[in-house]
Amino acid sequence: MAIYRFKVSFEDFDEVVREIDIKSNQTFEDLHRAIHQSTGYNPEKSSSFYISTDHWIKGDEIAYLPNQRKVDRGVALMENSKLSSFIEDPHQKFYYIYNFDRPFDFHVELIKIILQADPGVQYPAIFKKIGEAPKIIDKNNFGQVAVSSNPVSSDFDFLNEMNFVPEDTEELEAMDGRGISASQTDDDEHSDDSDSDEFSDDENYEDEAYDDKEDY
Repeated sequence: MAIYRFKVSFEDFDEVVREIDIKSNQTFEDLHRAIHQSTGYNPEKSSSFYISTDHWIKGDEIAYLPNQRKVDRGVALMENSKLSSFIEDPHQKFYYIYNFDRPFDFHVELIKIILQADPGVQYPAIFKKIGEAPKIIDKNNFGQVAVSSNPVSSDFDFLNEMNFVPEDTEELEAMDGRGISASQTDDDEHSDDSDSDEFSDDENYEDEAYDDKEDY
């Protein structure tokens, strides 16, 4: 029984590498589970291998826990797909997407074919492990992420914008918490104009009264 040795690397984390030995008659599901035995991720996530070109262009899909649309399309299933049925090249490549909800992309490349299995090894087996797999932030734990108790607001911050200092407290209290508004300023100007008009009327009244005394 031939043994395939696959090099598995994260597309975005080149420094993290796994090499996995697996029997040629084992399935893509076996390889899928072996990968996550080495990463520590939960294998029970919708994922897919794709037959790939040398430039990592995806071709036919082999899926695990596919959605209904893929099932209706007749996608190949990992549990039914033996590795040997999809190996056409001694350096065969597969593009692998783990967990479509929060995906990680991998490059999976056949790097060696061993003609005889080691009877003392249980396959699939992790042959080499380099680097720690990146942590996954579970979307179910988003509510536990610390959030500032004083979030940034786009509203005008009166105290900060006016360079408020503690000594200004009495002045702020004198304003009864209302501050200064444009409408109040307009009212004050209008009030000044009214006072001026009333005073002008009084002056005219006094002139008329003086003239009346002269007549007497």
